Amino acid sequence: MSDKITDKFQLDLTNYNNLIETLNTSETIEWAYKTFKNNFAFTTSFGIHSSVLLHIIQSSSLKNKVKIFWIDTGYLPTETYKYADEIINKLSLDIEILQSQISPARMEALYGKLWESDKAEDLDKYHKLRKINPLEKALDKYSINCWASGVRAQQTNNRSKMKAIDVIRGRFSLRPLLSWSTKEMFYYMEENNLPQHPLFLKGYSTIGDWHSSQPEDENNKGRDTRFGGIKEECGLHINN
Repeated sequence: MSDKITDKFQLDLTNYNNLIETLNTSETIEWAYKTFKNNFAFTTSFGIHSSVLLHIIQSSSLKNKVKIFWIDTGYLPTETYKYADEIINKLSLDIEILQSQISPARMEALYGKLWESDKAEDLDKYHKLRKINPLEKALDKYSINCWASGVRAQQTNNRSKMKAIDVIRGRFSLRPLLSWSTKEMFYYMEENNLPQHPLFLKGYSTIGDWHSSQPEDENNKGRDTRFGGIKEECGLHINN
């Protein structure tokens, strides 16, 4: 990226973040659509609190106007696939499913079960193959300049330092729910009659792939239940 482009991004970021501080969540996504138009998209994981942002989208003027990407790694829990179907039907969502070009079987044949490794670089490879590459391919395909996700500052140490909008892999990454607490997410779901993820009822506070998620216990809370405690992030929301 050239110095001129970098300088422009930084100037835009400062202005954008200052503006977003004055907006609520609905106003933030409305602003993003007006600013980036058809070059704006959302991502969802159909995790514990994913229905909140999806409901806000469908309750706004953006309903069915903006692309929503769901990255299906091929290793999601059965409960997530069923929950996704329930939310898609309840909110009348038009979802584009993204998948890796390399099948789970082929990946395992070539590289083994990367998630069983205790090496961060093996997890990085797994996440690049199954998550980052499919997302970047779709963002390129539709010339997306800004994509929004449901990450929150309360989720990880890294996310606690995030800004409402930043540049990730050369594009703007918007976090309209960044300041929301877990309690606020729960009550929003209750007030809007949004169903809980089945695994939430079994003690999970965060959910990704079946092999890298577990319920909370005395020793592991929140994101410590993911990736065997080796990593906090899958790589989608950081520069890599």
